[in-house]
Amino acid sequence: MTYVISQPCVDLKDRACVDECPVDCIYEGKRMLYIHPDECVDCGACEPVCPVEAIFYEDDVPEQWKGFYDANVKFFDDLGSPGGAAKMGEIDHDHELVAALPPQEHDE
Repeated sequence: MTYVISQPCVDLKDRACVDECPVDCIYEGKRMLYIHPDECVDCGACEPVCPVEAIFYEDDVPEQWKGFYDANVKFFDDLGSPGGAAKMGEIDHDHELVAALPPQEHDE
């Protein structure tokens, strides 16, 4: 795993990162986006375009959002490696950490 999407993405899903990703490794759950740990090539293209600064290199995830590393990895436990997010569309679930969060407010 190289990059991690964290809590600021929950209930926002801006998708600027999806548009920027050259390998199509950012998947859409019900409430947030997730980076596939085996498909990401560590290019970093997603990080600067995130409008809410929700994307971090795995070693740089702020302490309060460290659990999102596991959320990004374990989101794919049942999916495996589909080989590209575009063909999947929205996946009808989220990691339990995300699913348990109350609705998140965003300035839009």
